Amino acid sequence: MNPWNSAQWAVTTKKKSWKKKARMATSNSSVFALSRRRVIAAALLLFLGSPVLFAGDKKDYALIYGTVFDADGRVVPGVPVKLQRVGDKKPKWELVSDHSGEFAQRVPTGDNDYVVIADIKVPKGGTKPQTKVHIHSNERADISIHLAK
Repeated sequence: MNPWNSAQWAVTTKKKSWKKKARMATSNSSVFALSRRRVIAAALLLFLGSPVLFAGDKKDYALIYGTVFDADGRVVPGVPVKLQRVGDKKPKWELVSDHSGEFAQRVPTGDNDYVVIADIKVPKGGTKPQTKVHIHSNERADISIHLAK
C-alpha cells in the first residue's frame, strides 16, 4: 500500500466529512432560521392583528352625564343617584356623584326615556329630586339635579 495514497485518502476523507458537516450545519441553521422567521411572523400577526380583529366589537352607546347641586348652587359630592328607564319599577344603574358632584353612565343607543333620581332622604310626603332624559341615538345628555333645602 502506498503511504501517499493512504494519507491523501485520509485528508480527502477529512475534507469530505468537514464539508458534509458544514453542509448539514448550514441546512440546519437555515431550517432554524425559517422556523424562527415563522414564529416572528406569527407573533407579529397575533399582536398587530388583534386590534383589527377586536375593532368591530365596539358597541355604540349614549352617555348621561350629570351634576348634583345643593339649594345654594354648590356641587354636592357623594350623592347616590339611580337611573332607570321610564316605566321600569327598579333602577337599572346606581351611581354616586364624585368629588365634583358629577356622575356619568353609558346607556344603550336608541330612542329611550330615562329618569335620573337623587336617592336622598326626604320628609314624609315629599318626592326625591329627579330629572327626565330623552336619548335619541348615540349622544351625550348633560343634566343637573338641584337638591332642595
